[in-house]
Amino acid sequence: MSHHGSCHCGRIGFDVEGEFDAAMECNCSHCSRKGYLLWFVPREHLRVSTPEADMASYRFNKHAIDHRFCPHCGCAPFGIGTGPDGKAMAAINVRCLDDVALDALRRVPFDGRSR
Repeated sequence: MSHHGSCHCGRIGFDVEGEFDAAMECNCSHCSRKGYLLWFVPREHLRVSTPEADMASYRFNKHAIDHRFCPHCGCAPFGIGTGPDGKAMAAINVRCLDDVALDALRRVPFDGRSR
């Protein structure tokens, strides 16, 4: 199944392939402040329609994920990184996907604060 997503103003657009019924809710300082609900997919499942130069990025702590965000509206729809298995992955903020029923989504807690 294909899902379309964007930042708030629509300047960052993307499509992602896959199915999910849950999202990770991390308690690290960054994710908890931003309210991220994350879905991890292989990097090749993410197709970004916005040029790299039109996005800003932020890395923190171990610099494992390159959090991409819109320099105009500030919304951060996804991040790019490497999974524990060494493969390229994308962390999708499901709050930025169209037509996701957040109230029906199972949230899986993750203790990022202690890592």
